[in-house]
Amino acid sequence: MSDRKQQALSALEAVGVVAVLRTAQPVHTREILDAVGAGGLRHVEITMTTPGALEIIRDLRAYRPDMYVGVGTVLDAATARLAILAGADYVVCPVFDRPTIDVCRQYSVAVMPGGLTPSEVANAWNAGADIVKVFPGRIATPEYIADLKAPLPHIKMMPTMEMTPEKACAYIRAGAVGIGVGSSIFDPEAMAAGRFGALTEAARSFVEAVSEEIRGRA
Repeated sequence: MSDRKQQALSALEAVGVVAVLRTAQPVHTREILDAVGAGGLRHVEITMTTPGALEIIRDLRAYRPDMYVGVGTVLDAATARLAILAGADYVVCPVFDRPTIDVCRQYSVAVMPGGLTPSEVANAWNAGADIVKVFPGRIATPEYIADLKAPLPHIKMMPTMEMTPEKACAYIRAGAVGIGVGSSIFDPEAMAAGRFGALTEAARSFVEAVSEEIRGRA
């Protein structure tokens, strides 16, 4: 495992929050990254549905090497490879695709494939996932995560959905290693208006609540 990969995974497990940027108008991305970084976030995921995602990843990775910039909504190995070459620190998928996991392992980049059922989650983990994204979050409630963790305690799981800091803590208590959250941090109206301080405060509210829950569980 590369040093950068280990650092990215260790930081994720310490902070417990990945902010997911999915937007049709990717402007002020450096200011957005700085804003959530000021709130204590270390991980930002740029989804491939965002126009110019690879260029954004390349720019932000060079701009803030102290933060971990990943790629999301990856559906195949070719896209994963392009994102890795652009500098993505980790790859997140809504589905389980074995070739995607294989290419991430080839480049020693953390990979978080999707799964929902016990078999999907176990298959993704056994194929080499570093963390399994349990998705969709509307089904993967904290209670669902707890049910999965009971027979699968060794598998690291991370649900992704819109939520409050309080619900994020419920996921941590259920056994999740972290949570992925989008517009609850990246509020579209705040970004459009340039109110980056609102992003900082949203990020801080999640980071403080979740990291305290993680420390309490240790």
